Amino acid sequence: MSENNYPIGTQGTPWNDKDKQCWFNQQTIKRSYQSQVVTLINELDNDFEVVKYGALSFDPTRYPLFIIKSKEWSSNKPNILITGGVHGYETSGVHGALHFMKTLGIKYEKEFNLLVAPCISPWGYETINRWNPAAIDPNRSFYSPSPAPESAALINYIKAHNIPLLAHIDLHETTDTDNSEFRPALAARDGKVNSNWNIPDGFYLVADSNKPEPQFQKAIIDTVVKVTQIAPSDENNQLIGVPLEQHGVINYAARNLGLCMGFTDAQYVTTTEVYPDSPTATEELCITAQVAAIKGALDHLLTK
Repeated sequence: MSENNYPIGTQGTPWNDKDKQCWFNQQTIKRSYQSQVVTLINELDNDFEVVKYGALSFDPTRYPLFIIKSKEWSSNKPNILITGGVHGYETSGVHGALHFMKTLGIKYEKEFNLLVAPCISPWGYETINRWNPAAIDPNRSFYSPSPAPESAALINYIKAHNIPLLAHIDLHETTDTDNSEFRPALAARDGKVNSNWNIPDGFYLVADSNKPEPQFQKAIIDTVVKVTQIAPSDENNQLIGVPLEQHGVINYAARNLGLCMGFTDAQYVTTTEVYPDSPTATEELCITAQVAAIKGALDHLLTK
Protein backbone atom coordinates (compact mmCIF):
# COMPACT_ATOMS: atom_id res chain seq x y z
CA MET A 1 0.00 0.00 0.00
CA SER A 2 1.06 3.59 -0.54
CA GLU A 3 -0.29 6.96 0.49
CA ASN A 4 -2.43 8.70 -2.05
CA ASN A 5 -0.74 11.84 -3.36
CA TYR A 6 -3.28 12.44 -6.11
CA PRO A 7 -3.41 16.18 -6.87
CA ILE A 8 -7.20 16.52 -6.52
CA GLY A 9 -9.18 16.46 -3.30
CA THR A 10 -8.24 16.04 0.35
CA GLN A 11 -6.58 12.81 1.38
CA GLY A 12 -8.98 10.57 3.28
CA THR A 13 -12.06 12.51 2.15
CA PRO A 14 -14.25 11.43 -0.79
CA TRP A 15 -14.50 13.91 -3.63
CA ASN A 16 -17.27 16.46 -3.62
CA ASP A 17 -18.82 17.98 -6.74
CA LYS A 18 -16.11 20.64 -6.88
CA ASP A 19 -13.38 17.99 -6.87
CA LYS A 20 -15.11 16.05 -9.64
CA GLN A 21 -15.45 19.20 -11.72
CA CYS A 22 -11.74 19.90 -11.15
CA TRP A 23 -10.94 16.40 -12.40
CA PHE A 24 -13.17 16.86 -15.44
CA ASN A 25 -11.56 20.22 -16.28
CA GLN A 26 -8.18 18.48 -16.53
CA GLN A 27 -9.35 16.00 -19.18
CA THR A 28 -8.48 16.71 -22.81
CA ILE A 29 -9.44 15.23 -26.17
CA LYS A 30 -6.56 13.08 -27.43
CA ARG A 31 -8.09 11.19 -30.35
CA SER A 32 -11.23 11.11 -32.47
CA TYR A 33 -14.15 8.76 -31.91
CA GLN A 34 -15.72 9.87 -35.19
CA SER A 35 -12.71 9.26 -37.42
CA GLN A 36 -11.19 6.25 -35.65
CA VAL A 37 -14.34 4.36 -34.63
CA VAL A 38 -17.53 5.61 -36.28
CA THR A 39 -15.90 5.53 -39.71
CA LEU A 40 -15.05 1.85 -39.22
CA ILE A 41 -18.57 1.11 -37.97
CA ASN A 42 -20.05 2.71 -41.07
CA GLU A 43 -17.80 0.59 -43.29
CA LEU A 44 -19.63 -2.49 -41.96
CA ASP A 45 -23.04 -1.20 -43.01
CA ASN A 46 -23.18 -3.23 -46.23
CA ASP A 47 -22.80 -6.57 -44.48
CA PHE A 48 -24.50 -5.88 -41.15
CA GLU A 49 -27.24 -3.73 -39.70
CA VAL A 50 -25.83 -0.69 -37.89
CA VAL A 51 -28.22 0.52 -35.19
CA LYS A 52 -27.94 3.76 -33.26
CA TYR A 53 -29.16 2.77 -29.81
CA GLY A 54 -28.58 6.09 -28.09
CA ALA A 55 -26.24 9.03 -27.61
CA LEU A 56 -24.48 10.54 -24.63
CA SER A 57 -26.45 13.54 -23.38
CA PHE A 58 -23.11 15.12 -22.50
CA ASP A 59 -22.68 15.79 -26.26
CA PRO A 60 -25.16 13.72 -28.31
CA THR A 61 -23.96 14.90 -31.71
CA ARG A 62 -20.36 14.02 -30.97
CA TYR A 63 -21.10 10.79 -29.11
CA PRO A 64 -23.77 8.61 -30.79
CA LEU A 65 -23.82 4.98 -29.63
CA PHE A 66 -23.93 2.11 -32.12
CA ILE A 67 -24.60 -1.60 -32.20
CA ILE A 68 -23.59 -3.71 -35.19
CA LYS A 69 -26.17 -6.45 -35.70
CA SER A 70 -26.54 -9.51 -37.90
CA LYS A 71 -28.73 -8.83 -40.90
CA GLU A 72 -29.66 -12.50 -41.16
CA TRP A 73 -31.39 -12.55 -37.75
CA SER A 74 -33.12 -15.81 -36.91
CA SER A 75 -34.98 -17.03 -33.84
CA ASN A 76 -33.39 -20.43 -34.48
CA LYS A 77 -29.88 -19.13 -33.80
CA PRO A 78 -28.41 -18.28 -30.38
CA ASN A 79 -27.71 -14.63 -29.62
CA ILE A 80 -24.17 -13.46 -28.83
CA LEU A 81 -23.28 -10.06 -27.35
CA ILE A 82 -19.77 -8.67 -27.83
CA THR A 83 -18.84 -5.42 -26.11
CA GLY A 84 -15.78 -3.19 -26.23
CA GLY A 85 -14.75 0.19 -24.95
CA VAL A 86 -16.66 -0.01 -21.68
CA HIS A 87 -13.46 1.59 -20.45
CA GLY A 88 -12.76 3.94 -23.32
CA TYR A 89 -9.00 3.95 -22.85
CA GLU A 90 -8.76 0.20 -23.48
CA THR A 91 -8.15 0.51 -27.20
CA SER A 92 -7.88 -3.08 -28.37
CA GLY A 93 -11.32 -3.87 -26.99
CA VAL A 94 -12.85 -1.32 -29.35
CA HIS A 95 -10.80 -2.28 -32.37
CA GLY A 96 -10.82 -5.98 -31.59
CA ALA A 97 -14.62 -5.99 -31.75
CA LEU A 98 -14.58 -4.07 -35.03
CA HIS A 99 -11.86 -6.22 -36.56
CA PHE A 100 -13.72 -9.39 -35.63
CA MET A 101 -16.81 -8.18 -37.45
CA LYS A 102 -14.79 -7.08 -40.47
CA THR A 103 -12.88 -10.34 -40.82
CA LEU A 104 -15.03 -13.07 -39.25
CA GLY A 105 -18.48 -11.62 -38.67
CA ILE A 106 -20.04 -12.98 -41.85
CA LYS A 107 -18.65 -16.45 -41.12
CA TYR A 108 -20.03 -16.65 -37.59
CA GLU A 109 -23.39 -15.04 -38.26
CA LYS A 110 -24.26 -18.21 -40.16
CA GLU A 111 -24.44 -19.91 -36.75
CA PHE A 112 -25.17 -17.03 -34.38
CA ASN A 113 -27.11 -13.79 -34.17
CA LEU A 114 -24.33 -11.28 -33.44
CA LEU A 115 -24.76 -8.06 -31.47
CA VAL A 116 -21.60 -5.96 -31.19
CA ALA A 117 -21.36 -2.72 -29.21
CA PRO A 118 -17.75 -1.79 -30.03
CA CYS A 119 -17.39 1.46 -28.08
CA ILE A 120 -19.70 1.86 -25.11
CA SER A 121 -17.80 4.86 -23.71
CA PRO A 122 -16.87 7.17 -26.61
CA TRP A 123 -15.96 10.15 -24.39
CA GLY A 124 -13.62 7.81 -22.52
CA TYR A 125 -12.20 6.71 -25.87
CA GLU A 126 -11.42 10.27 -26.90
CA THR A 127 -9.94 11.33 -23.56
CA ILE A 128 -8.24 7.93 -22.96
CA ASN A 129 -10.14 7.52 -19.73
CA ARG A 130 -11.50 4.79 -17.48
CA TRP A 131 -14.31 6.99 -16.17
CA ASN A 132 -17.08 8.99 -17.80
CA PRO A 133 -17.34 12.81 -17.50
CA ALA A 134 -18.93 12.53 -14.05
CA ALA A 135 -15.98 10.48 -12.71
CA ILE A 136 -18.11 7.31 -12.74
CA ASP A 137 -16.73 3.94 -13.84
CA PRO A 138 -19.16 2.47 -16.41
CA ASN A 139 -17.83 -1.02 -15.64
CA ARG A 140 -19.06 -0.75 -12.08
CA SER A 141 -22.43 0.63 -13.17
CA PHE A 142 -24.21 -2.16 -15.04
CA TYR A 143 -27.30 -2.26 -12.84
CA SER A 144 -30.65 -0.45 -12.84
CA PRO A 145 -31.01 2.41 -12.36
CA SER A 146 -27.46 2.97 -13.55
CA PRO A 147 -25.57 6.12 -12.60
CA ALA A 148 -23.62 5.90 -15.89
CA PRO A 149 -25.49 6.84 -19.10
CA GLU A 150 -23.08 4.66 -21.08
CA SER A 151 -24.13 1.57 -19.10
CA ALA A 152 -27.80 2.49 -18.95
CA ALA A 153 -28.05 2.86 -22.73
CA LEU A 154 -26.91 -0.70 -23.39
CA ILE A 155 -28.98 -2.18 -20.56
CA ASN A 156 -32.07 -0.41 -21.90
CA TYR A 157 -31.46 -1.56 -25.48
CA ILE A 158 -31.12 -5.23 -24.55
CA LYS A 159 -34.15 -5.04 -22.24
CA ALA A 160 -36.34 -3.12 -24.70
CA HIS A 161 -35.71 -5.67 -27.45
CA ASN A 162 -36.08 -8.65 -25.11
CA ILE A 163 -32.95 -10.32 -26.44
CA PRO A 164 -32.07 -13.55 -24.60
CA LEU A 165 -28.33 -14.12 -24.77
CA LEU A 166 -26.39 -17.35 -24.84
CA ALA A 167 -23.05 -15.61 -24.37
CA HIS A 168 -21.51 -12.23 -23.65
CA ILE A 169 -17.84 -11.50 -24.37
CA ASP A 170 -16.59 -8.19 -22.96
CA LEU A 171 -13.22 -6.95 -24.28
CA HIS A 172 -10.82 -5.11 -21.94
CA GLU A 173 -7.17 -4.27 -21.24
CA THR A 174 -5.04 -3.98 -18.10
CA THR A 175 -2.47 -1.22 -18.61
CA ASP A 176 0.41 0.40 -16.75
CA THR A 177 -1.81 3.47 -16.33
CA ASP A 178 -4.02 1.41 -14.03
CA ASN A 179 -1.28 1.89 -11.44
CA SER A 180 0.09 5.27 -12.50
CA GLU A 181 -3.26 7.05 -12.89
CA PHE A 182 -6.52 5.18 -12.52
CA ARG A 183 -6.11 3.37 -9.20
CA PRO A 184 -4.64 6.48 -7.51
CA ALA A 185 -7.55 8.51 -8.89
CA LEU A 186 -10.04 5.93 -7.63
CA ALA A 187 -8.55 6.00 -4.14
CA ALA A 188 -8.62 9.80 -4.13
CA ARG A 189 -12.21 9.94 -5.37
CA ASP A 190 -13.38 7.53 -2.67
CA GLY A 191 -11.21 8.93 0.14
CA LYS A 192 -9.25 5.70 0.56
CA VAL A 193 -5.60 4.64 0.63
CA ASN A 194 -4.31 3.56 -2.76
CA SER A 195 -3.18 -0.03 -3.24
CA ASN A 196 -1.67 -0.84 -6.63
CA TRP A 197 -1.76 -4.31 -8.13
CA ASN A 198 0.79 -6.33 -10.05
CA ILE A 199 0.08 -5.78 -13.74
CA PRO A 200 -0.07 -9.21 -15.41
CA ASP A 201 2.27 -9.54 -18.39
CA GLY A 202 0.00 -11.10 -20.96
CA PHE A 203 -3.57 -12.10 -21.68
CA TYR A 204 -5.98 -13.33 -19.03
CA LEU A 205 -9.70 -13.76 -18.45
CA VAL A 206 -12.12 -12.74 -15.73
CA ALA A 207 -14.99 -15.21 -15.37
CA ASP A 208 -18.18 -14.78 -13.37
CA SER A 209 -17.89 -16.63 -10.04
CA ASN A 210 -21.63 -17.38 -10.15
CA LYS A 211 -21.38 -19.13 -13.53
CA PRO A 212 -17.68 -19.68 -14.22
CA GLU A 213 -18.05 -22.21 -17.09
CA PRO A 214 -14.39 -23.28 -16.81
CA GLN A 215 -14.34 -25.23 -20.09
CA PHE A 216 -15.59 -22.16 -21.93
CA GLN A 217 -12.82 -20.06 -20.39
CA LYS A 218 -10.22 -22.74 -21.15
CA ALA A 219 -11.27 -22.86 -24.79
CA ILE A 220 -10.63 -19.12 -25.07
CA ILE A 221 -7.23 -19.39 -23.41
CA ASP A 222 -6.28 -22.32 -25.66
CA THR A 223 -7.07 -20.21 -28.73
CA VAL A 224 -5.42 -17.00 -27.57
CA VAL A 225 -2.17 -18.73 -26.57
CA LYS A 226 -1.61 -19.42 -30.27
CA VAL A 227 -1.20 -15.67 -30.90
CA THR A 228 0.12 -14.19 -27.63
CA GLN A 229 1.32 -15.15 -24.20
CA ILE A 230 -1.00 -15.96 -21.32
CA ALA A 231 -0.22 -13.98 -18.18
CA PRO A 232 1.62 -16.00 -15.53
CA SER A 233 0.35 -15.75 -11.96
CA ASP A 234 2.38 -13.85 -9.36
CA GLU A 235 4.23 -15.31 -6.37
CA ASN A 236 0.90 -15.69 -4.55
CA ASN A 237 -0.70 -17.62 -7.45
CA GLN A 238 -2.85 -14.58 -8.15
CA LEU A 239 -3.65 -12.12 -10.92
CA ILE A 240 -4.46 -8.51 -9.88
CA GLY A 241 -4.79 -9.72 -6.29
CA VAL A 242 -7.33 -12.47 -7.09
CA PRO A 243 -6.61 -16.21 -6.76
CA LEU A 244 -6.09 -18.08 -10.00
CA GLU A 245 -8.89 -20.51 -10.88
CA GLN A 246 -7.06 -22.09 -13.79
CA HIS A 247 -4.26 -21.02 -16.12
CA GLY A 248 -4.98 -17.44 -17.17
CA VAL A 249 -8.39 -17.23 -15.47
CA ILE A 250 -9.68 -15.51 -12.32
CA ASN A 251 -13.26 -15.10 -11.10
CA TYR A 252 -15.19 -11.99 -10.04
CA ALA A 253 -18.74 -11.69 -8.70
CA ALA A 254 -19.79 -9.88 -11.85
CA ARG A 255 -23.35 -8.81 -11.04
CA ASN A 256 -22.55 -7.74 -7.48
CA LEU A 257 -19.76 -5.52 -8.80
CA GLY A 258 -21.88 -4.01 -11.58
CA LEU A 259 -19.61 -5.38 -14.30
CA CYS A 260 -20.70 -5.29 -17.92
CA MET A 261 -20.38 -9.06 -18.27
CA GLY A 262 -22.83 -9.53 -15.39
CA PHE A 263 -25.85 -7.52 -16.48
CA THR A 264 -27.55 -10.20 -18.59
CA ASP A 265 -28.67 -13.76 -17.90
CA ALA A 266 -26.28 -15.20 -20.49
CA GLN A 267 -24.94 -18.60 -19.45
CA TYR A 268 -21.48 -18.04 -20.93
CA VAL A 269 -19.75 -14.80 -20.00
CA THR A 270 -16.17 -13.60 -19.86
CA THR A 271 -14.10 -10.45 -19.68
CA THR A 272 -10.88 -10.46 -21.67
CA GLU A 273 -7.77 -8.60 -20.50
CA VAL A 274 -4.72 -7.91 -22.65
CA TYR A 275 -1.56 -6.04 -21.63
CA PRO A 276 -0.66 -3.49 -24.32
CA ASP A 277 2.35 -2.16 -22.37
CA SER A 278 4.22 -5.45 -22.42
CA PRO A 279 7.63 -5.32 -24.16
CA THR A 280 6.35 -8.16 -26.35
CA ALA A 281 3.06 -6.47 -27.28
CA THR A 282 2.05 -4.32 -30.23
CA GLU A 283 -1.24 -2.63 -31.02
CA GLU A 284 -1.86 -5.16 -33.78
CA LEU A 285 -1.05 -8.11 -31.51
CA CYS A 286 -3.50 -6.91 -28.85
CA ILE A 287 -6.27 -6.59 -31.43
CA THR A 288 -5.42 -10.04 -32.78
CA ALA A 289 -5.65 -11.48 -29.25
CA GLN A 290 -9.12 -9.98 -28.78
CA VAL A 291 -10.29 -11.46 -32.08
CA ALA A 292 -8.82 -14.84 -31.09
CA ALA A 293 -10.70 -14.68 -27.79
CA ILE A 294 -14.01 -14.16 -29.57
CA LYS A 295 -13.19 -16.93 -32.03
CA GLY A 296 -12.26 -19.33 -29.24
CA ALA A 297 -15.48 -18.58 -27.40
CA LEU A 298 -17.71 -19.07 -30.43
CA ASP A 299 -15.92 -22.20 -31.61
CA HIS A 300 -16.46 -23.72 -28.17
CA LEU A 301 -20.16 -22.86 -28.24
CA LEU A 302 -20.49 -24.56 -31.62
CA THR A 303 -19.47 -27.83 -29.94
CA LYS A 304 -22.25 -27.59 -27.35
